[in-house]
Amino acid sequence: MSAPLEIPVAILAGGLATRLGSISKTIPKSLVTIAGKAFLARQLELLRSKGIRRAVLCVGHLGEMIQRDFGSEAFSIKLDYAFDGPQLLGTGGAIKRALPLLGSDFFVLYGDSYLPIEYQPVAEFFHTSGKLGCMTVYRNEGRYDTSNVVFANSEIKVYDKKNRVPEMLHIDYGLSLFKAAAFDTFPANQPFDLADVMSELVRKKQLAGFEVHERFYEIGSPAGLAELERFFAGDL
Repeated sequence: MSAPLEIPVAILAGGLATRLGSISKTIPKSLVTIAGKAFLARQLELLRSKGIRRAVLCVGHLGEMIQRDFGSEAFSIKLDYAFDGPQLLGTGGAIKRALPLLGSDFFVLYGDSYLPIEYQPVAEFFHTSGKLGCMTVYRNEGRYDTSNVVFANSEIKVYDKKNRVPEMLHIDYGLSLFKAAAFDTFPANQPFDLADVMSELVRKKQLAGFEVHERFYEIGSPAGLAELERFFAGDL
């Protein structure tokens, strides 16, 4: 069990989960069952073991079901909720809305990612980097998904999910850290993507990179969901 961390985690749990088809039509992706437990329970158990004590759930699609099932505390993690409202705000807009609950520094975790790494070293690196943001990256080389990052000298040189170049050997691992000021130039209550924030930070040379070596798992697709089931069954 890692020592407690003061910095909170924003969990992006508001997507429509269209790639999961009928699985997520009546429940949000966070409540999809993995090896007998809701995926969010799996995430929170892992976060607790890594020292996290506070999380803000950025919810939209069927988010009331998440609040009903998990309430204000689960696995000794205090939970707050930031709802998109009538308009889906996208991953960046959801974080912008949650800023009053997050404070000056915070982690961001995708709501479909299961990341078995230590959080303390990432937080320490971010605080010493002096930058507005930090992306964890994994040397993927196209193995588990399409690589989208050029990483060198502890800095993200290129981040682009649409235009690939051969130098992209790494992938956005799914965990990032930000100072609230990274969102200053983006409008409140308007949809935008977290990738837009990261791209702006890259242009400003304000996005640090922290390389991790444990592979990631995700439930964003039926194949990823089945793989994570095998992981918990001990078959991977």
